[in-house]
This record gives sequence, structure tokens and C-alpha cells, in this order.
Amino acid sequence: MSSGDDIAVRLLTPVFAIVLTIGAGCTSRPCPPCDAVSAYAGATKDSGGESAPGAYYALPGLEHGLLQSPVNILSDHVEPGKHTIEYHGGDGAEVVTNQGTTVEVGFGQGIATEFDGQVYEFMQLHFHTPAEHLIDGITYPMEMHLVHSRPGPAADDPPDYLVVALLFRMGASNRFLEEFLDVVPRVQGQSAELDGVFLTDVLPPGANASGIHYYHYGGSLTTPPYTESVNWLVAKEVIEAAPLQIQRINFVEGDNARRIQPLYSREIDE
Repeated sequence: MSSGDDIAVRLLTPVFAIVLTIGAGCTSRPCPPCDAVSAYAGATKDSGGESAPGAYYALPGLEHGLLQSPVNILSDHVEPGKHTIEYHGGDGAEVVTNQGTTVEVGFGQGIATEFDGQVYEFMQLHFHTPAEHLIDGITYPMEMHLVHSRPGPAADDPPDYLVVALLFRMGASNRFLEEFLDVVPRVQGQSAELDGVFLTDVLPPGANASGIHYYHYGGSLTTPPYTESVNWLVAKEVIEAAPLQIQRINFVEGDNARRIQPLYSREIDE
């Protein structure tokens, strides 16, 4: 080992030690390990304005709370659950928008999803490339979010969200993506009307939405303001899309996945 390698090891050792401390999880506040990370971050600001540990994928910031998304789902640590989900209304898409940060597909009113007896209105779907949620440490090339909402408990409360996440792997061409990719505007902020685009076509032939199995946990939006009022349903079944289809979406939105967040004391069930 050269002297340069020895310096690199000594510099990195504190960062790895902090990652291992956080991995033990936090069940209460104040949390000494988390406070230690905050203190370490404040003491190691570089000239670029970002702390040394903040530059590491496995060590996200703590400024948004302890219920943040996305997370790494460990399939052998999932608890049994008793959730019900029902889809209501049509599924014809009406518009696709180049948001710059994502490709968004909008639908008409009257489409809703009922989860555990609560009805959520379907708002829109959009994409993340690569996928945001990890399954057993695996990152898939794309993730689609079906965003639903309902009013919060009180007038001043943020909405309650239900987000259904579908993961994609490279494989056969996906019929749903075929139906709108050619009309996605190239200019940020522009939209195009859609006709004959049906969400059910995202599933493999012969499959139906009622047959999908999910991982469930409570988390947050993965974009600002990172609101912590989200019921996440991450589909266990991974869907196929052609490599070119995924690349075309990535060409529009870029790499827009948020880094994984710690679970702390949360459980993931099914």
C-alpha cells in the first residue's frame, strides 16, 4: 500500500464508522447517533458548501424528518399485513407533459383507488430513472409512480397521499409506453394530448391490477417538500420495458432518483 493509499484509508474511516452507527436504527428522539452525524457534518464543510458525509449515498440528510422515502426493501424482513386495495373508474390518459424533471401523464377526473377503506383520487403518474426504491439492494432502471391524494384530517393539514410504485426491468417492449412515447414533447413545460392510451396496458398480457402484490410502508414524497403523509405500495412484480423505451424517458428527465433513506423504526408489511 502506498502512502497515498494510507492517507485515503485514514480519511474514509470516520465516514464508514458513522454509516455503521446509523444502520443500527433510531427509535426515539433525541437520537445521539443522529445528533453526532449532524455535528460531524457541520464540522466538515468543504469549500463547495457540502459536508463530507452528505456526499455519500447511504448517509442522507436529517433535515426532513424520520419518515422519508424511498427506502431499500429487504424482502426477508417484511411483516405480514392485511391491506385491501380496489381500483375504481376508467383508465384513459388525456395528456403527457414534459416537466423537465420527469415525464408526467395526466388522467381525467373520476378515477380513484380505495385503500383500507379510504378513497384516494388519482392525480397523475410520472417516472424516475433509475428507480428510487431498492429491492434487496437492487436498483432497477425505472420506476413509475401513480400518485393519489385525499384531504388531510384538518383544514390546515397537508393531503394524505397514496402512491403506487411499479418497478421496470429491461426486457420486452411495454405496450403502455408505446402508446405515448412518440408524442412526448421535446420542450420542457409543453404538453401533448393523448388518445387511446390505457394504463392497464402497462401490465403483462393476461395480468390484472387486482392480482398485483405490494410492499407497504409509511413514508414521504420523494420530491420537495418531502411531505411525510404517504402510504407507499411498491409492487412486488417487476414489469418489463424495452431498453430503448427506458432510455427515451431518461433522455427527457435525466437521472432523477432520490437517494435511499433510512427506515429508522418503521416496518414494511405486505
